[in-house]
Amino acid sequence: MGEPVWPALAHCIKRDRPAAADRWHLDEVVVPINGVKMWLWRAVDGRGDVLDILVQPRRNAKAAKRFLRQLIARFGQPRGIITDKLRSYIKPIRQLAPDADHRAHKGINNRIEGSHRPTRKQEKLMGRFKSSRQAERFLAAHDQINTVFRPRRYQLFAISYRHARTDAFGIWEDYAAEMAA
Repeated sequence: MGEPVWPALAHCIKRDRPAAADRWHLDEVVVPINGVKMWLWRAVDGRGDVLDILVQPRRNAKAAKRFLRQLIARFGQPRGIITDKLRSYIKPIRQLAPDADHRAHKGINNRIEGSHRPTRKQEKLMGRFKSSRQAERFLAAHDQINTVFRPRRYQLFAISYRHARTDAFGIWEDYAAEMAA
């Protein structure tokens, strides 16, 4: 049995995606893996596209710094960062992104709170994650594929939504043909 195709498809989607917006939303959520409490760190840009995820055993400043360093290396400096009120973000953001406008507020971070919903749904369908590596690999691909097939319906009229879904299937067919070649 060969390697799964979905990581390669997710890579194609990431490759063709427009550049990330310069305002990021950061959040963490607990994910039980084999009875151990792990933290899924997620970054979403201003348009709602998932930038990156990381599964770590801790929820402290060192973990936040590791995640933020990974994001900045990949996407460059953000103009603004929005987080919840977790104090672990303050020092890493000051060190790694001193020019970024940091806002720590529970109410304005709803964009990322909504991005946890498909993860929770898929996690329940799978019967929980078996390891942190499996969770990272699966969610990295799932978030990219979810971006293609779930256009923001609340922002679209019905006809626009149908066109977006048709475009998504066209993109998927193109990627599948690329994988087959």
